[in-house]
Amino acid sequence: MSEENQDRSNYSADNIQVLEGLEAVRKRPSMYIGDTGVKGLHHLVYEVVDNSIDEAMAGYCDTIKVIIHEGNSITVEDNGRGIPTGINTKENKSALEIVMTVLHAGGKFDKDTYKVSGGLHGVGVSCVNALSTHLVTLVHREGKVFTQEYERGKPMFEVKAIGESDRTGTIQWFQPDPEIFTQTLEYKYETLASRLRELAYLNKGIRLTLTDERVTEEDGTHATEEFYSEGGLKEFVKFLDGTRAPIIPEPIYVEGIKQGIPVELALQYNETYSENVFSYVNNINTIEGGTHVAGFRMGLTRTLKAYADKSGLLKNVKIDITGDDFREGLTAIISVKVAEPQFEGQTKSKLGNSEVSGAVNVAVGEILGIYLEENPKEARLIVNKVILAATARAAARKAREMVQRKSVMSGSGLPGKLADCANSDPSVCELYLVEGDSAGGTAKQGRAREFQAILPLRGKILNVEKAMEHKIYENEEIKNMFTALGVSIGTPEDDKALNITKLRYHKIVIMTDADVDGSHITTLILTFFFRYMRALVENGYVYIASPPLYLVKKGKEFEYCWTDEQRIAAVNRIKGNGKEDSVHVQRYKGLGEMNDVQLWDTTMNPATRTLRRATIENAAECDHTFSMLMGDEVAPRREFIEKNAKYARIDA
Repeated sequence: MSEENQDRSNYSADNIQVLEGLEAVRKRPSMYIGDTGVKGLHHLVYEVVDNSIDEAMAGYCDTIKVIIHEGNSITVEDNGRGIPTGINTKENKSALEIVMTVLHAGGKFDKDTYKVSGGLHGVGVSCVNALSTHLVTLVHREGKVFTQEYERGKPMFEVKAIGESDRTGTIQWFQPDPEIFTQTLEYKYETLASRLRELAYLNKGIRLTLTDERVTEEDGTHATEEFYSEGGLKEFVKFLDGTRAPIIPEPIYVEGIKQGIPVELALQYNETYSENVFSYVNNINTIEGGTHVAGFRMGLTRTLKAYADKSGLLKNVKIDITGDDFREGLTAIISVKVAEPQFEGQTKSKLGNSEVSGAVNVAVGEILGIYLEENPKEARLIVNKVILAATARAAARKAREMVQRKSVMSGSGLPGKLADCANSDPSVCELYLVEGDSAGGTAKQGRAREFQAILPLRGKILNVEKAMEHKIYENEEIKNMFTALGVSIGTPEDDKALNITKLRYHKIVIMTDADVDGSHITTLILTFFFRYMRALVENGYVYIASPPLYLVKKGKEFEYCWTDEQRIAAVNRIKGNGKEDSVHVQRYKGLGEMNDVQLWDTTMNPATRTLRRATIENAAECDHTFSMLMGDEVAPRREFIEKNAKYARIDA
C-alpha cells in the first residue's frame, strides 16, 4: 500500500473534528446562506433586516434603516426593543453575546416573545457575524447604549455600556469577509431595494429606508430611497399590475384570522393571459407555493364557480371550465403568518402545514363571496374573463399538441435550421440561440461541434406578454425552440407545467448583436422563458452571451473591448508613443461582422468567453419588470430607460 493510501486508511477517533462556536459556519458557509457568491453576500443583509422585521411584526418597531457604506460595509438600524444585554443565568454570559456568537440562540423559540418570525432557526445574525471580518453591535436599551465588537465572530471584549440613551433599538455594522466572499464584495443597490420594497408591502405601516453612500447626488446628499406602504398587499398588487390594464377598478382585499392563522391577500384581474400568484409565509417568499396557495386556489375556484352557476352566467357555455381558467389574467399576493411553519426542504420554498389550506380557503370564500354579491358588474366582468380563458385554453391545447407532435424522438423531428452537436449528454451540451441566418452561419463555422449546437432565429420572436397562449404555440420560432430543446408542456402534477425531463442542453445561450435591436431580441426571448419556460431559468440553464463592442488594432497588435472605458484604455496602450489616428477601432454592430475565429475567441470559447446567467432573485420584481418592458404602457417604460440610461448602448 502506498504511503498516501496508508494515511487515508488510518481513520481513527482523532480524525473526528468538533467545530466550536461559529467555526462550522466559516467552514461550510453555503449550508447557512445558500452560496458565497452575489446571492449569499446579499443574504447577509436580509438576515439582519429580518430580525428587525420580526420586531416590527411583534409590534415594537416601525422604522428600519439600511446603509451601504463606501467599501461595501453595511449598517442596519431599527427602533425596536434592542437585543437584551443582561446576563443569561444558564450560560453566565450577556444575552447579546450569546445571540451574536451562538448558533440556534435567540428569542424566536419563545412564542411569548415572538408569535411569528421569519428567522426561525436562530442562526441569522450569528452567521453574519461569523462571515464578517468585523462586526459592531450597538444596543439602545434601558436608558443606556451597550456595545460589543467581533472579529470573524469572536468577541473582542465583554459587552459594555458606553453612554446614555433616550431611545431603544439595535444597530448592526458589518464588513463581509473577502476570505469567504471571493467572487465579489460589491452590493447591488437594486437587489437590496427590491427586497426592502417587498417587505414594506408585506408589513404595512413599517418605514424602511435604503441609503447608498457610494453614490453622491448633485446636491451633495447620498442616494436614498424610502419604502412605506399604508395599503399593504393592495398596493403591492397595484405595483405589479402597474403596466397592465385592470378589468376591475380596485384589487379585492382579504384580511382576517381563520382557525388562529392571520391571512392577508389581494387579487386583481387584468387583460393579460398569464397567472401571477406570489406567496409568503412570515415574509418568506415561498416560490414553490404550498398549502396556502392550494387553499387560495380552492377558495377562488369554489366561490367564483358557485356565483357563476347561481347567476346563470355559464348557462350557454359549452366548454368545460377548469381551475386554471379562473386564474388566467390574475395577479395575487398571499401572505400568512404561521407560528410553527413546516417547510418542505431546506430552502423554505414550500409550505407544508395542512391546517393553513383550510384557513385560506375559508377566508377567500367569505370575502370573495361578499364582494361578488355586492359588485355584480365587476363579478360579470370576471366571469366573462373566465369564459374567454376557457375558450382560449381549448385553442391553446390544440396548439400545444401540434408542438408536441413535432417531437424529438428522431433526428427528423428537429428544426431544419438547427446545427446539432455530436455529444448527446445534456450536462455538457450547449445550445446557442442566434439572431439571424448570417450570424448563425458564422457561429456554425466557429463552434466546437462536439458540444455546441446552433439555432438561428429569424428576426424578433413574438412578444408573449401581449399574445394569447395559442398564438404563442403557433409561432414558428417558438415551436423551433420547443423541439430543439426537447421540452414539452404537461407533467403528471400539472398539465400546464413545463416538462424538462428530456431537455437536451443544460446551457442555453442567447447570443444577439451588441446593439439596440439585439438587446430587444434578448428581452423578448427572456420574457418567453420567464413566462413559459421558467423552470429552465430557475434551474440555471439560461445564459446571455457577451460579444465585444470593439476591436482595437495597430498592425499585428489587437485587443477586444466590451466597454467604452476598455476601448479608450486599449487605444492608449496600443498607440504607445505614436499618434492616436494610427490605431484602427472597429465597432461591431453585429455578430455577422466577425469571422468565425473572432466569434469563437471572444464569445464562444469556454476558456475566454463571458456568459451571464439569467436568474430570478425576486419573482415579483421580475414579473413587474417584464410586464413594464414588454407591455402597452409607454410612460413606465420610458421612466425605466431614463433611470437606467447609463447602462444602455444607443447606436447613432
